[in-house]
Amino acid sequence: MFGFLKKKIKEFIGSIGKEIKEEKVEESEKGKIKKEPGKKGIFERLKTTITSRKITEKHINYIFEKLEILLIENNVAVEVINHLHEKLRKDLTDKEISGNIDDIIKQSLKNAVSELLVEPFDLIEKIKSAKEKPFVILFFGINGSGKTTTIAKLAYMLKNKNISAVMAASDTFRAASLEQLEHHSEKLKIKLIKHDYGADPSAVAFDAISHAKSKGIDVVLIDTAGRMHTKTNLMNEMQKICRVTKPSLKIFVGEATTGNDAVEQAKTFNEMIGIDALILTKADVDEKGGAVISVSYVTKKPIIFLGTGQEYNDLKIFSKKETIENIFS
Repeated sequence: MFGFLKKKIKEFIGSIGKEIKEEKVEESEKGKIKKEPGKKGIFERLKTTITSRKITEKHINYIFEKLEILLIENNVAVEVINHLHEKLRKDLTDKEISGNIDDIIKQSLKNAVSELLVEPFDLIEKIKSAKEKPFVILFFGINGSGKTTTIAKLAYMLKNKNISAVMAASDTFRAASLEQLEHHSEKLKIKLIKHDYGADPSAVAFDAISHAKSKGIDVVLIDTAGRMHTKTNLMNEMQKICRVTKPSLKIFVGEATTGNDAVEQAKTFNEMIGIDALILTKADVDEKGGAVISVSYVTKKPIIFLGTGQEYNDLKIFSKKETIENIFS
């Protein structure tokens, strides 16, 4: 993960001094930097100078012109790009600089990316410490995002933690959705509550919660039909499920490889039903990483898991620290 983005950021930071080849910085009519070819780069001089120097806002704008292209190519959301630009401007403009300028810019970028990511909570601990049982989790996302498989992975994780669970097949519309969840239910030996196709999804969820209460089951995992975030009437149905079930947690499941599409989907779901956390699937094949960097900042909600494969144990707890180190190592 982050393979392409990591490589490009490393190349970008390492080439700043070489790419800016000028002796004197002047402001053009548009407020940009003019370059005088053949001269030693400003940041090259900053690296070797003994006395302290200052980086001006014009330098930051020049640096960011190149960084912005890199970020766009890696599916980073516009809001995130603007945040990074502002963070660099505040951190570096008029700051007394001595030492290696590459290290200083790298640290500023690390700090900025760290601010993008909301610190994740421990789902297992949240479930164990909940005062009311069952702990009800609703899952949302569009078709093909890996939502049903993610539910099965989480059910497997809970089972290994000795936390009992029941699954609710509230996707009563998509062909073969019931059979898919039933397959996982049988393999995991976890109870599935289902109705026929075309049934009211809220009724299925309600029955699953009632079953959990009567049997003393800890968690209810509710699958919902994949909804295009642009379909208002379908999103209204999701709101109905929320009203009926009063979930303990609402999780958006998105596909990391879709980049800005996943970000926009999460943003819309959050605006309409108020999600609490995110899980991104196919993170193992996401070379760009734009969705991982962007989605938490845009929704102001934490990523709690990353899907990293098709096996039940391929659900990785999201680590903010590890993500930062992976990008900038």
